[in-house]
Amino acid sequence: MKSSRPVCIVTGGSMGIGLAVCEQFSENGYDVFNLDICEPQRVLSNVNWLACDVSKVEEVETSVKLIAKGAERIDALVCNAGKHLSATIEETSESQLDDMINLNIKGAYAAMKATLPYMKTQQCGAIVLMGSDQSFVGKRNSFAYGLTKAALASMAKTTALDYAQYNIRVNAVCPGTIETPLFHNAIDRYVSMSGANKSDIVQEEAELQPLGKLGQPEDVAAMTYFLCSEQAKFITGSLHAVDGGYTAQ
Repeated sequence: MKSSRPVCIVTGGSMGIGLAVCEQFSENGYDVFNLDICEPQRVLSNVNWLACDVSKVEEVETSVKLIAKGAERIDALVCNAGKHLSATIEETSESQLDDMINLNIKGAYAAMKATLPYMKTQQCGAIVLMGSDQSFVGKRNSFAYGLTKAALASMAKTTALDYAQYNIRVNAVCPGTIETPLFHNAIDRYVSMSGANKSDIVQEEAELQPLGKLGQPEDVAAMTYFLCSEQAKFITGSLHAVDGGYTAQ
């Protein structure tokens, strides 16, 4: 059935930042479709989960076609699905590098490539890629992750230029240290290896940010929604840090 409400597709919307993005769009009147291999942590009104391995291009293409056939419109796309790996280049195996590229880069490639034809027909649309503070700066022990986030920054800019003629805007949101399940999993791994006190490590991470605190998923979701809204109608090809001032140092 054709949707009378605007439609947003979110990849990796089952937890953390992705879940907050789904909630933000739902609360602002969108029908939201979450493409994620994992079941959502919370059931949200007007948010539909489609089980999809975003690292597999064919699965993404099939899911987007299904959404477009039913809703007959796609107004916004948020490419959020991704994973983190803490390792230097020597510590990164070829299979780990392939996994990072397949999800973080090819997942966004697949979602954009499948969605853009519908937005071109509509002559409008907004896309947000989920970058990172590592879209701007390098960090130690983050070879593969930083590589993928730099790539997403480039993809936002080049696609914005290629599709501006169709009134399609493409931007990247670049979160810093955000308190998500991914953040806590990384801290837990470090604590298990080092024997450090978790609360101390979390506090140290907060103190690294000029604002002296960790970001929350809702902070990132608010910027993401803004960039897809009419208030951002003259913004495209840009990178937006949501990092408590970290990359301004």
